[in-house]
Amino acid sequence: MKHKKQANVPSLGFGVLVSPGRDTSPGPQVIQRDPHRCHDCGAYSNLYSNILIGSGQWQCVICGNLNGSEGEYIALSKEELRNFPELSSPLVDFIQTGNKRPSFVPVTDSRTSAPVVLVIDECLDEQHLQYLQSSLHAFVDSLPPTTRIGIILYGRAVSVYDFSEESIASAEVIPGGASPTQEALKALIYGTGISLSPMHASKEVAHLIFSSLRPYRLNVPEASRDRCLGTAVEVALAIIQGPSADFSRGVVKRPGVNSRIIVCAGGPNTYGPGSVPHSYTHPNYPHKEKTAIKWMEHLGREAHQQNTVIDILCAGTCPVRVPVLQPLAKASGGAFVLHDDFGEAFGMNLQRASARAAGSHGLLEIRCSDDILVTQVVGPGEEAHIENHETFKNDLSLCIRMLSVEETQCFSISMENRHDIKSDFVFFQFAIQYSNVYQADITRVITIRLPTVDSVPEYLQSVEDEVAAVLIAKRTLLGAKSHSDAIDMRTTIDERVKDIALKFGSQVPKSKLRRFPKEISLLPEFLFHLRRGPLLGNIIGHEDERSVLRNLFLNASFDLSLRMVAPRCLMHREGGTFEELPAYDLVMQSDTAVVLDHGTDVFIWL
Repeated sequence: MKHKKQANVPSLGFGVLVSPGRDTSPGPQVIQRDPHRCHDCGAYSNLYSNILIGSGQWQCVICGNLNGSEGEYIALSKEELRNFPELSSPLVDFIQTGNKRPSFVPVTDSRTSAPVVLVIDECLDEQHLQYLQSSLHAFVDSLPPTTRIGIILYGRAVSVYDFSEESIASAEVIPGGASPTQEALKALIYGTGISLSPMHASKEVAHLIFSSLRPYRLNVPEASRDRCLGTAVEVALAIIQGPSADFSRGVVKRPGVNSRIIVCAGGPNTYGPGSVPHSYTHPNYPHKEKTAIKWMEHLGREAHQQNTVIDILCAGTCPVRVPVLQPLAKASGGAFVLHDDFGEAFGMNLQRASARAAGSHGLLEIRCSDDILVTQVVGPGEEAHIENHETFKNDLSLCIRMLSVEETQCFSISMENRHDIKSDFVFFQFAIQYSNVYQADITRVITIRLPTVDSVPEYLQSVEDEVAAVLIAKRTLLGAKSHSDAIDMRTTIDERVKDIALKFGSQVPKSKLRRFPKEISLLPEFLFHLRRGPLLGNIIGHEDERSVLRNLFLNASFDLSLRMVAPRCLMHREGGTFEELPAYDLVMQSDTAVVLDHGTDVFIWL
């Protein structure tokens, strides 16, 4: 919308969903040279830039500055310029492999060489342990022979298993009540034992260790058992760092390789640093929880600085106190998943966690025309303050530091008009810089041009209902930190639908009612599902589960987010055909199965 007043109606809002790491088909054009950037604002040359073919100069679409191209864009005709991918396609990838090392050195995929440390809860009952053991045996068999693995168990103490003993499972034990001392870590790392060993040399030992695990012996309820998860993760970070750490705070960075710590948890962290009391009724519980959350977030950040991602996979029926553990995974760029038990789904996720491709050192830069202001960004990252005034005098871009770069992520970006727009077009450019698993530096540039209009129906016609629903849902869920917030947020959705009808709808003849605009008629239906679904409604049981779903949703890609808001309903007839049905009340028939795809879960009615 050209007019600020019509454009900035908060109930509908204006925004965009950006999935930086997503694979596209056909794939983006790949360019193996440095991009041309505006000397003034740092934007990239693109298919909308005006180019003076005589001198090769190009005009920046964001700030209007004229830039040289070192003669590269000199051409006989505009047609000739189409041979440059960045001048013919809205999405391009610039790849640099040269400056870090000679280009003839083949690079291994970091997923096969990076260490994986398993941090395993040893306070499990018999039936949980049997499932966990079979998942762990299958996990070890699935790893590539070059992957280095470490195995740590935690309960009241931390046991670091030693791969140099081939006939018996043996471990170094460190007390779990406080962070490990420098002496204990020195003894562990410079001792004779081997805590990290490549799979081809240690597969048998790993199987032996898993077979030696025993169920919890004492007569203590699950929630009250001592678990020093925090200390165990600190020890895991230390053995990944290895002797290079030199035990001073000067962290030695190993270039590029992303290590993984995978925590297999069956209950809350109740002992040692970052822990909470066994019982919610503890008089000091809220304060202790606050302190624990801060400590966990700090540890996650430290892991991120050491290029280590922490995934937390929980299972079983004992609540793990999600608000305390979530920050550890989040700050390190890892995932947090709940399972019903340690069986098949858990085992599959364990294998995926170690094999998933994640880029690192990601930076997302957002640049838009002067008329547009970015008001909010929701997604897996944090604002980065980067001083690059030496290179670009007036770089006004908004920078987001991404914790990891993965296919399933997405940033939702809300915007407003600063003032009425005079020009016929506005421009948006998103640049994502990151290192991929092969340690090549990639800059992905996406440029979008939107026409500006005066007419409201024309504007509404161009609104994508599904995208608008996901943007509204992400904005709403940011405010739903607890169950009581979620109830408040439900009423905001009702108000939102009313307000959209008031601002954009038409008057019903002979009545005070307003009709919801027909151009976005699907939007209220999606919002209805959001209001009663698991994200805001009370369909699922425990606050832990809701909390995990909400956090997952805030970072999830567009497709997954849409299914989590509005599930897809499919009917399966005998003979194997699926047909899509509207997700309304249905009459069930005995010869068909109804499948509800919820993105994170699938429900089947037989």
